[in-house]
Amino acid sequence: MIIELKKFGPTLVSRETGREAWVAFQPVLQGVTPDENIEVNFDDVLTLSPGWADEFITPLRKKFSGRVVLRETDNPSVKATLDILELE
Repeated sequence: MIIELKKFGPTLVSRETGREAWVAFQPVLQGVTPDENIEVNFDDVLTLSPGWADEFITPLRKKFSGRVVLRETDNPSVKATLDILELE
């Protein structure tokens, strides 16, 4: 499965919206098979805050331990956030 974060908008900045995105995405995640990896694609995301990422990516990684792949990006905002949260 590939999660296109741009579906949540180009500016992902608050804990509240990150939490809302996580809750809204739960029905989609129910279809993930036990052997399926999950790729997170940051293309077309302009800004990613640590709060948003912590509310969406952190629980994603907990739920699917070892199966979440964060695609590489040149976006400095995304890179800084992943670095702050030690997600890279």
